[in-house]
This record gives sequence, C-alpha cells and structure tokens, in this order.
Amino acid sequence: MKRHPTQQHPSAVPALGRVMMAILFIFSGIGKVVDPAHTIEEIRAAGLPFAHLGLAIAIGLGFGGGAMLALGIRTRMVATVLALYCVVAGLIFHNPAGGIPQLVHLIKNFAIAGGLLQVAAFGAGSYALDLRRSMNQRPAGPGG
Repeated sequence: MKRHPTQQHPSAVPALGRVMMAILFIFSGIGKVVDPAHTIEEIRAAGLPFAHLGLAIAIGLGFGGGAMLALGIRTRMVATVLALYCVVAGLIFHNPAGGIPQLVHLIKNFAIAGGLLQVAAFGAGSYALDLRRSMNQRPAGPGG
C-alpha cells in the first residue's frame, strides 16, 4: 500500500502548533495560581456563582489541559474541551460592548478555539504520545 507523502516524512509543525497553544494555557494557569484573588474577583464581577470552583477549573484546564495538549495526550478530546472553554470564557469575560480591546480579546479567544478545533479534527500529528499509545495498543500479529 502506498503511503501518503506526509506519512513518509513526519512533520514537527503540528507539535509546534500544539506547544504554542499550550503555552498560553499553562501560563494562564500560573497566573491564576500566583494571583488567585484577581481571578476570583473577575469571576464574581461577571456575576458567576462558585468563584472558587471556577478558579479550580480554570487552573486545572490551564495546567492539565495545556500539558496534555503540548504532549499530545488524548489530544482530540483535550483540544475540543479547551476550544469550548475559550469560547465560553470569551463570551463571559470579553463583552464587545466594552470597546475595541474587549472585542479583540473575544476574537482572539475565537481564533484560539479555531486552532484547537483544527487539532481536534486532524489529530496531534506525528510527534505525540497519542501516537505511541495507539501503536502499543495494536493487536500482535502472528508469532508476536
């Protein structure tokens, strides 16, 4: 069976893209750990209940989701969850009625979600732990 050209020469571009997006989530998580009061204040200002739970979720998605995305672990699922998180957070915290800066932040959230949906649709690429896991789960052939 003939292989597709991209399978013959694995590209590091998908991994680079994943890491670049993951950095955003990881650093956001760090910011929330360093200054949790600021995040709790923002959550309350948006009128949301359970601010401490929201903080915990945001930190978990930042660190956990960011690390999983960077390493390519359950990449499609993580990318989908992070994309949804970006859209919801953008709609809650970046009201375009607040002026051009808020509109730009909202559009950035949507753009990040778009990139994550690309990852969800097309997978992690050649350099991901997902690929290693799928190779290890293949049934053994004759004699193996």
